Amino acid sequence: MKRSSERFLTTHTGSLPRPDDLVRAMFAKEEGIPVDRTALASRVADAVVEVVNQQAAAGIDVVNDGEMSKPSYATYVKDRLAGFGGESRPLIYQDLVEFPELARRVFGDPGRSRRRTPGCNGAIAVADRGAAETDARNLRAALAAASAEEAFLSAASPGLVSLFFHNGYYKSHEAYLEAIAEAMRDEYETVVSAGFVLQIDCPDLAMGRHIQHAGLTTAEFRKAASLHIEALNHALRNVPADRARIHLCWGNYEGPHHCDVPLADIVDVVLTAKPAGLSFEAANPRHAHEWKVFESVRLPDGKVLIPGVIESKTNFIEHPELIAQRIGRYAALVGRENVIAGSDCGYGTWVGQAAVDPRVVWAKLASLAEGARLASRDFWP
Repeated sequence: MKRSSERFLTTHTGSLPRPDDLVRAMFAKEEGIPVDRTALASRVADAVVEVVNQQAAAGIDVVNDGEMSKPSYATYVKDRLAGFGGESRPLIYQDLVEFPELARRVFGDPGRSRRRTPGCNGAIAVADRGAAETDARNLRAALAAASAEEAFLSAASPGLVSLFFHNGYYKSHEAYLEAIAEAMRDEYETVVSAGFVLQIDCPDLAMGRHIQHAGLTTAEFRKAASLHIEALNHALRNVPADRARIHLCWGNYEGPHHCDVPLADIVDVVLTAKPAGLSFEAANPRHAHEWKVFESVRLPDGKVLIPGVIESKTNFIEHPELIAQRIGRYAALVGRENVIAGSDCGYGTWVGQAAVDPRVVWAKLASLAEGARLASRDFWP
């Protein structure tokens, strides 16, 4: 990953608003309606060009494909791996249990209500090796016409897959993780071999606490998280640490989040993950205070923080001065060269998700770039 040398670089978490016609086509595909696969592939490629140009226009330095090809950051794996044909099981979000009306609103989101998460009912293996190669090819073509410091592609962590897809085949959670990790390794290595930074999405290390592992104590959850990281690190054995980053997330939904595990309780475990970059939520009302964690936690050598300095669930456009202040807090604690400004989470986590108006998304990203410019002025006189 590129490091700060003269200014704070900017990036985001991954998913970005998809064009309306692409959303309709992907909804149809998910629902089993016949879709012209060639036409859909062409539209995805065009959408990647559009979204890369929009990121560049907003001033974002480290860009991606907006996850245009994926129905979601997690459920896309069902289309690329064999072994997922079982029954889905609903996820219980502990922070929403006592707020049933809000829960209905959250899960009534067009994206969430249409997502498909079939359970694992067979041996997991790579079924579509070409999908990741196509993602890389589309992004490379889009970058030919847009300037960017660097580019990344995202992929689901083994633990994330185990969170969303119920295991009905493997004898243990450990065996399930091992199988997922070995299958996902192909995608991880494809992304890096194509010359891009690999982002591993790891909500299982935070959101998993109040969903998959809600019944565990904090100590027990830390052990579970360590197991997930062990599987991830094994899958990344051929990926250099400085070519990868992880994204830590407590759930990209507008909910109470009062059951979120504190960053302080898991940060030491999370930092044992191999990737050099750590992207995490740091702007929303539940986690904006946690910059103070790094007053007592030393950032290991070679690691880079990518704190979210703009929120991903509201239509407020953060003021550039506020963004600069947020960046500055982290830079003062871990060093200016160890901070890249990011977003809390994605703006199109699921196809059809519309928590933030698309035009507002681009305005927020432009404000992110301006805030980084202001912070750079303070730290690089």
